[in-house]
Amino acid sequence: MPKEKVDSLAVLKNAPLFRGLDETPLEVVHTSAYRRRLRRGEFFFYQDEPATHFYVMLEGQARLNQLTPEGHQITIRYLGPGESMGVIVVLSDMAYPLSAETVTDCLALGWEANTIADLMERYPRLALNGMRMVAGRFRDLQHRYRELATERVERRVARALLRLTRQTGRRVEEGVLLDIPLSRQDLGEMTGTTLYTVSRILSGWEQDGLLITGRQQVIVCNPHGLVSIAEDLPE
Repeated sequence: MPKEKVDSLAVLKNAPLFRGLDETPLEVVHTSAYRRRLRRGEFFFYQDEPATHFYVMLEGQARLNQLTPEGHQITIRYLGPGESMGVIVVLSDMAYPLSAETVTDCLALGWEANTIADLMERYPRLALNGMRMVAGRFRDLQHRYRELATERVERRVARALLRLTRQTGRRVEEGVLLDIPLSRQDLGEMTGTTLYTVSRILSGWEQDGLLITGRQQVIVCNPHGLVSIAEDLPE
């Protein structure tokens, strides 16, 4: 068995949509997929276009963006290997609620919507997993909008950095490196604030020893300090 196939199967086995499938159904799912490579800055799909494909990331990082009716772009979350994009395809005749943009060169496994539908009819476990995923994603969206509407900006920025630490963090000598290209503008889009405000907050936290920033790079030196800010704990 080629190494690439073994790696792909290992990723699929842990992907939420295919979790719980036995080996034979997982092989069927794998052979029904195609591979799609994109360079940094390209899109797997765009918000509001018909949902026709579902993807599982194999390599690279992407982000899910949403454009508000007022024209503001909000970065909802970042995705890495093993994570899924376009799960809305499990519901018929829906549009993508988000855009999926690559932040590094990416490789993903993809399935057309009708292929996913056929697989769900054949393996009902996929339909159950898919509905759970859709419910989870909409719950996440509601939570993010509640944060934007009710929490002060420092808490939102701290929560965003902690989410990225969990999703992409890699241990380095100084602390935990957020292993994605991340600009202050990106962080502003994630937290519904301005570049100026994010720059002011990060500069203050850097002086306090909570983090180190560089060009499109953040190292979290004191995660517990960020937790205190995110949860509004007393000093």
